[in-house]
Amino acid sequence: MTHDALHLSTSVDASPAEVAAFAGNPANLPRWAAGLSAGIREENGRWITDSPMGEVEVRFGPHTDLGILDHDVIFPDGTVVHNPLRVLANGTGAEVVFTLFRPPGVDEAEFARDADMVRADLARLRKQCEAD
Repeated sequence: MTHDALHLSTSVDASPAEVAAFAGNPANLPRWAAGLSAGIREENGRWITDSPMGEVEVRFGPHTDLGILDHDVIFPDGTVVHNPLRVLANGTGAEVVFTLFRPPGVDEAEFARDADMVRADLARLRKQCEAD
């Protein structure tokens, strides 16, 4: 079974290595990822943020230095949401691509709201990376 997917992207006037280093560092999430930014902290090698549902863990994969910024968000009930995120070369800058999947039970309106939130996060990421 597959889910609907939407690829959202933004161009960034910074090198892919700079963008990947910034966005792949969980400590920087409060600066650009609104949905994951409430009080992120490292505890025993795990990155934890608070949510209305309780503590949520954010776990990046091992290849952030290669621009593969896939990360899992683990909710208190054990639900894991996988978020594919890539930083690609685009001329002398970078293209950041987030794949948003629509899980079962999410209607068009909620999916559209989620997409708008991702677009806003990508805009904040672009602004942070171009300012640094």
